[in-house]
Amino acid sequence: MPEAYQDEAGNVIFEYGTGEEVVICMAHMDVVFPDTTPFTIQERDGLWYTPGILDDNANLVCMLMAARYIVKHQIPFPYRLVFVANVCEEGLGNLKGSKAIRDTFGSSIRRFIGFDAQLHDIVNHAVGSMRFRVTVRTEGGHSYTAFGNHNAIHQLAELICELYQVQVPTEARTTYNVGTIEGGTTVNSIAQQASMLYEFRSESVECLEKMQRTFDRIIEKYRHLGRSIEVETIGIRPCMKGVDPAAQEQLEEMGADLIRTYTDREPKRRTGSTDANTFQAYGIPSIVLGTAIGGSTHTREEWLDPKSLKEGLRLALGAVWQIW
Repeated sequence: MPEAYQDEAGNVIFEYGTGEEVVICMAHMDVVFPDTTPFTIQERDGLWYTPGILDDNANLVCMLMAARYIVKHQIPFPYRLVFVANVCEEGLGNLKGSKAIRDTFGSSIRRFIGFDAQLHDIVNHAVGSMRFRVTVRTEGGHSYTAFGNHNAIHQLAELICELYQVQVPTEARTTYNVGTIEGGTTVNSIAQQASMLYEFRSESVECLEKMQRTFDRIIEKYRHLGRSIEVETIGIRPCMKGVDPAAQEQLEEMGADLIRTYTDREPKRRTGSTDANTFQAYGIPSIVLGTAIGGSTHTREEWLDPKSLKEGLRLALGAVWQIW
């Protein structure tokens, strides 16, 4: 039996079977908080609380338990199952882990299933995104003696105000956001530098392209006004492109049947920004399922209902078993 191994991206990979055609099963290891944050589970009223316990630790555990069952019972498959505990799904990771898996297994990948959602969810359509770091620089100076010099914070604020006047395309759901801003040094200094993290998202490639053109136009407008503006692309998550509708629908129906079979919930199909983006962008039928019930994800109050794990484990095993 082959052993698990780690690739250069940091993914932990286990290959089961020897078929030429590959099915990827994936759940991410990273969470939104720094690695130094203590994750101590607290139990209150039958629920478990700690950052990252649902997203994505519970789903990762259910996937690994499904893999363990298959290995223990030596269940044969006509394809090769590749189980991946991947990195860089959250934040500015830019899907580094899933992109590395796509590059490694390439055209042999026939299906993808991710575990990264609530128990009733089927994430079936990729939400793409473009992310930027925008930095404004000015001469700055002392707040009293150099009063009147340009302030980078003020100029960045003007730019943000204009970006927030943008009318988004209506062909598909499209959004934008300024997530962080920083700059300046002290209260008595005119800021020489200020920066922000800005993104826009959409289910549509065409809408992303429209947002990109609008963003570029606004940046150039301020540069023509004499502003010193630097733009760095820090993340690209692709949209779905070229997936066979019949094959995608078959995979979604499989997920829906599993949810009805192993839970008392109705399946809820929704769009999302997940590791599936990487594979749907290459025309690979892909879905993401959840194996637990919880809430307050991406906060320090994140919680999990441990009673849901029994249903989730059955669903995970069924998904791996029937994905073809």
